[in-house]
Amino acid sequence: MSQPFFSWADYAFFSVTICTSLLIGVYYGCFGTKQKTKEEYLHGGKRMRSFPVGMSLAASHLSGITMLGVPAEIYLYGTQYAICPITVVLLMVTIVYVYLPVFYKLQLPSSYEYLKLRFGHELRTFASCLYVLSAILHVPIVIYIPSLALTQVTGLNLYVVSTLICLVCIFYTTLGGLRAVVLSDTIQLSITISTMLIVIGIGTYMSGGFVKIWSDASDRDRIELFNMNFNPTVRQTFWGVAIGMWATFVGNLGVNPSSVQRFLSLPTYTAVKRAAIVFGVGTAITKVASCWIGLILFATYMDCDPFSLGKINRVDQMLPYYLLDVGRIKGLPGLFVAGVCGTALSSMSTSINTLSLTVYEDFLRSRLPSHISTRTTNRILKVIVVISGLLCLGLIFVIEKLGGVVQISLSFHAVTHGPLLGLISLGMLFPIVNKKGALWGGIVSSVLTAMLVFGAQAYIFMGRVKHAYKPMSTEHCDANITIISNPSEADPEKPPLIFQISFYFYTLISVTIAIVVGVLVGWWTRTKDDPKVERDLLSPVIYRFLSRENSAQQELATYESVEKALANVTSGADEEKVNK
Repeated sequence: MSQPFFSWADYAFFSVTICTSLLIGVYYGCFGTKQKTKEEYLHGGKRMRSFPVGMSLAASHLSGITMLGVPAEIYLYGTQYAICPITVVLLMVTIVYVYLPVFYKLQLPSSYEYLKLRFGHELRTFASCLYVLSAILHVPIVIYIPSLALTQVTGLNLYVVSTLICLVCIFYTTLGGLRAVVLSDTIQLSITISTMLIVIGIGTYMSGGFVKIWSDASDRDRIELFNMNFNPTVRQTFWGVAIGMWATFVGNLGVNPSSVQRFLSLPTYTAVKRAAIVFGVGTAITKVASCWIGLILFATYMDCDPFSLGKINRVDQMLPYYLLDVGRIKGLPGLFVAGVCGTALSSMSTSINTLSLTVYEDFLRSRLPSHISTRTTNRILKVIVVISGLLCLGLIFVIEKLGGVVQISLSFHAVTHGPLLGLISLGMLFPIVNKKGALWGGIVSSVLTAMLVFGAQAYIFMGRVKHAYKPMSTEHCDANITIISNPSEADPEKPPLIFQISFYFYTLISVTIAIVVGVLVGWWTRTKDDPKVERDLLSPVIYRFLSRENSAQQELATYESVEKALANVTSGADEEKVNK
């Protein structure tokens, strides 16, 4: 198959999108309201608005993995993934009422600063190390996957695409700070949604309309929304998508420093709620749109599968292949490339911006002189952005050589985000847990989850774990052969049952381990000398469950502090202060 290339219109759309992000960073970094302080650079001066922040959060969650992977997921395995809007609703309720009230009240520079207040410096360092490792491994994947797919179906060189995306992102994030990130994310998400709507409109019309697409998918066993099977080894079920992905979403978006950083940039908690609604609506729309695009792809290729014929090497190349094979509208493939690259820019810019904050606050600040100037601090943050961005760029070329490491790295989220969510949940929801309980909970969760994830990936690599996908046919192709691709035909020796668990449950398992171990160790090692947990460090959802003893101890502490202040009154001014 000859390799297709962009037209001049495609290159124009692509170039305009990249240059827009570049100019935004230049504007905020060199003109307009410059980011002169750390607060301006990292939190937008606490003057951000709900809509762009919500759009930025949605853009960061939407990546090339979603745009390319979700349609492929629907194409191969059916529509069970399409119930993810339910997951998004659960996510919004959880973060708005459980986690964000604590973070917003404390106004901490990093969400992991909470762990220091609740459990001590050791837990904060442990959590920060996990986050830094997760971000450095995640960003190259976000850039590599769309670069790989687009390279093979558009003719663009992998190294050129990935390098261009990384360098542009480093540039505008370094100059513009959070303001540039949020505005660029908003523009890029708007382009992405517009592209998806155009593809949906054209694809639905060319495939015969909504009813025909749905009927074809139903006749070929693609429609599946409520598989209520409780077997955790089934790849996709209602419980895996709704509950398993809920834990993953909360870990990625509810307590992730990049999300908390942007929520804290808003002036009021009412604005936080509005931003959460914008984020939820934007995420649900893009997820549903991606699922429908998957059905359009199936309706187009259900009798002539290009993956089975070898016209594409990976099924996540299906959508770009469709645009060049069927769409044939000048400029549309370029607009799609712009959307995919835009999502990669969004994810990378958010990650490296927050990574600079985490590294500075958790590893450098305590080691720098206390009298360091604001200007020097800002320069340090920008240097961290550049270094972390270049490191991610270098890892892209490593991933390209390793091949199967992509699947391993995607599952690695459970190894990092699961224990982190477990630690913060222990702190906010379980007053009984002390530092020892939290530390052991985090360590045991990380170790056991790593064994589960990497063990499962090893068995997949050996071919002993195969997930059956729906039948695909080449019956009506020009070729004189018919191929029905279905890995379930093979019957290899099965690995231990634990390694057959669906990856949708990995993060949920990790969080559960951290909480169970943390509560048991905390209860076992609890002593009277353990410091009392301040009410502000606990989530409002558990206030009603606090014991009377706990409330009385807080009242006693308040009474003792007042008595101490009264004893130290030495002047009328002091007396007036105490009375107030």
